[in-house]
Amino acid sequence: MLLAAAIGLSLLGGLGGLLVAASLLLLGDPARTRLIPWLVSYAIGAMLGVALLAMLPDAIESLPPVQVFGTLLGGILFFFVLEKLVIWRHCHTHDCEVHENAAPLVLVGDAFHNFVDGAIIGAAVMTSIPLGVSTAVAVAAHEIPQEVGDFAILLHAGYSRRRALLLNAMSALAGTAGAVLAVVALDAVPRVVPYSLAVAAASFLYVAMADLIPGLHRARPDASSFRQIALVGLGIATVLLL
Repeated sequence: MLLAAAIGLSLLGGLGGLLVAASLLLLGDPARTRLIPWLVSYAIGAMLGVALLAMLPDAIESLPPVQVFGTLLGGILFFFVLEKLVIWRHCHTHDCEVHENAAPLVLVGDAFHNFVDGAIIGAAVMTSIPLGVSTAVAVAAHEIPQEVGDFAILLHAGYSRRRALLLNAMSALAGTAGAVLAVVALDAVPRVVPYSLAVAAASFLYVAMADLIPGLHRARPDASSFRQIALVGLGIATVLLL
């Protein structure tokens, strides 16, 4: 039951975001440019909400706060080093500056990213199905702008739309492998679940605060700032409702 839920939700998180991203490619550049920041704002709220209102409280129920927040700190530092080494790469706009020869590297990095996201969903499912659903929604929201950027890189490198979609779908399936591994491993060693939730929360907090939020701040302050705040709030509200 838990394994089936983890697989289904990992597909929702990975392929759901991918399909929405692919549909955005049908829009013109002006419309896509306008929509991407909206999706990023929503993703920020969803990721912060899941990490702070769901994952960490559940972890604290099983572990002393010092251990939970120590693991959280270690996770944030780990993802910082990982991104510094260019193992985990994020690109959230269609203007991502990557050389054409880097397209295969983007696919490998995206597969690794999806594997980690799937493992996060699997860890959440081991705690509760509602937490798994909230996590899958946050992953899907985060994947949409990233997949748009990956599509743009592959198309710029000369890939056809069909081939770019197929390759991105294959990398998205790595999330299912991550979810299965997480459920099997955490089922065998259940005491690891709260630590896994703390690391998962670290990944969401790091991506939201170190990667996504600075991108919003680079935009010119205007009426769109109120829209960003509203969409962040909507992302948090989604987590609360689920």
